[in-house]
Amino acid sequence: MSEFSQKARIAETAMRSLFPPTPCARNDFLSQRYDADIWLKREDLSPVRSYKIRGAFNAMRKVLSESPDQRVFVAASAGNHAQGVAYVCRYFGVRGVIFMPVTTPRQKITKTEVFGGDAIEIRLVGDYFDDTLAAARRYCEEAGAHFLAPFDDADVIEGQASVGVEILAQLGRAPDVVVLPVGGGGLSAGVRSFLRAEAPDTEFWLVEPKGGASLTAALMAGEPVTLPKVDNFVDGAAVARVGEQTFAHLRDIDPGHVLVAPEDRICTTIMEMLNHEGIVLEPAGALSVDALGDIAEAIRGRTVVCVTSGGNFDFERLPEVKERAQRYSGVKKYFILRMPQRPGALRDFLELLGPDDDIARFEYLKKSARNFGSVLIGIETSRPENFDALMERMDRAGMVYTDITSDETLAEFVI
Repeated sequence: MSEFSQKARIAETAMRSLFPPTPCARNDFLSQRYDADIWLKREDLSPVRSYKIRGAFNAMRKVLSESPDQRVFVAASAGNHAQGVAYVCRYFGVRGVIFMPVTTPRQKITKTEVFGGDAIEIRLVGDYFDDTLAAARRYCEEAGAHFLAPFDDADVIEGQASVGVEILAQLGRAPDVVVLPVGGGGLSAGVRSFLRAEAPDTEFWLVEPKGGASLTAALMAGEPVTLPKVDNFVDGAAVARVGEQTFAHLRDIDPGHVLVAPEDRICTTIMEMLNHEGIVLEPAGALSVDALGDIAEAIRGRTVVCVTSGGNFDFERLPEVKERAQRYSGVKKYFILRMPQRPGALRDFLELLGPDDDIARFEYLKKSARNFGSVLIGIETSRPENFDALMERMDRAGMVYTDITSDETLAEFVI
């Protein structure tokens, strides 16, 4: 047994005083689809609905064992890390000061307050996370507090490795394949390091969002680098720079086993897991399941564990997720039509629609002294190929139109 795996097992044992193991259950729906034995390690069912509680608990446990007089802990986070730290502060009876950006949604602030209760104080500082982090570190220096890093910390990595300890115990054998999401790298570094020591034949696939592929960039450069731009849609994994310590655990992985998931495709996975399985996943929590289609041939007939890392999904985001999923799946499109300004022109267009085509959006303002006007129209249908038939009918009718569905600039303003 390696020193790291021994520490991970100690962390997992200590964690049982806080919460029971999260379920690791076979998923028949995914198993049938991919002709494999697929299991979901449900970190979305932890007390704070993410695995972040593990790293926070282990790091705080070790600090308090070495320095019992340390009574103030600080975190900078707008999401799952904040909630994990809040929960653990209340458990240990210490004071937590959690810094969040001013732009943090009220729902996330409220959940953090609920988990921490009287043990925590939330400070809203800065419009951007860099400002929030700087304020948190300044406070630590001034107050003699201990900063709890979200991922780039040896004790945090060790705590996240407890996910791997549970997988091995719950499955009763080593899985053939483990699929892990990647943000800053704490979870993937911990689980991979533990299972490589305990189950050396297990194969790993790591998945990060296309708009925050910091591990991919680090592997290409041979060291962590800062991405010039990050798409924050997958907020639990959209990290501009993978951690130095986490990268030390991951630098030897085959770059071909690091997958990049498009944000819109992740939306289709969120909707599918919600509608088919009743499982609520946040975008980062859906990453491992979303990647299965990319590795379908590699996993056929094998035992696969996907870690669903979080389920803190704000249902106010559901319309956006559904919209993006429909556009990615090809069952919803937006057009700008050049329509004659004459009576009956709209009726003529409506007659071109098929039996499964439905208008989801229509905007038109008649302009004086013009023969034609522009119409923004959104159309939903049951199958992507229905749009091929619709556009063929529009072409035959001599209609002038532009498909703006994939135009990111226009979509930002009009969709």
